[in-house]
Amino acid sequence: MTERPEAGLSANRAAPPRNRAPAPEGPWLVVIDPQNIFAAPDSPWGSPMYPAAFANIRRLAEAAAGRVLVTRWLPTADRRTSWGDYFAAWPFADKPADDPLYDLVPEARDLSPHPTLDAPTFGKWGAIERFLPFDRLRARSKGVGSAPVVLTGVSTDCCVISTALAGADAGARITIAADACAGSDPANHAAALQVMSLYPPQLTVTDTEAALPLLQNPAS
Repeated sequence: MTERPEAGLSANRAAPPRNRAPAPEGPWLVVIDPQNIFAAPDSPWGSPMYPAAFANIRRLAEAAAGRVLVTRWLPTADRRTSWGDYFAAWPFADKPADDPLYDLVPEARDLSPHPTLDAPTFGKWGAIERFLPFDRLRARSKGVGSAPVVLTGVSTDCCVISTALAGADAGARITIAADACAGSDPANHAAALQVMSLYPPQLTVTDTEAALPLLQNPAS
């Protein structure tokens, strides 16, 4: 099987502007992979926890007032690597990147005014750091109360934890809103949160109520 090139922009993505305005400063909400493949109830990988988590994601997005990024996982990895084994194990996911399986679920399409950040990897930190003015955010981050990224999404035990640990290695302070994350099942969700809780002060596991003030007070 050969590597597929990344598909063009899907119907739920806006083309990035050629001369993008600077991203606004302040804490950002990052929503990991709210796609049909992970969130739709009829998908083999659909999380049963997603509807409850999305209600909290919506609250956090409203508080962030446009400082929201949404990521997508795309099946564009080189099949000559272990990703080839991965897609052989999960053939239902071995589709072109423009397949509706990889679209955002309808309720997530208006979360962010920015283009989706797409990557062929579980972790999305590289894509996030390329978009955000991270040097400025890192300089403004004085501790847990001013963490520059609030992390949410699906699934807790795969793409969320992969993103969080890479962010910790990069020196970010990240708040994980546990009740705005959806695991593949409750046991795996809890296990991933337990692992992320072992990485303070880079990672702080909390809930939506505690994360809301971070996003509502961008100058703090």
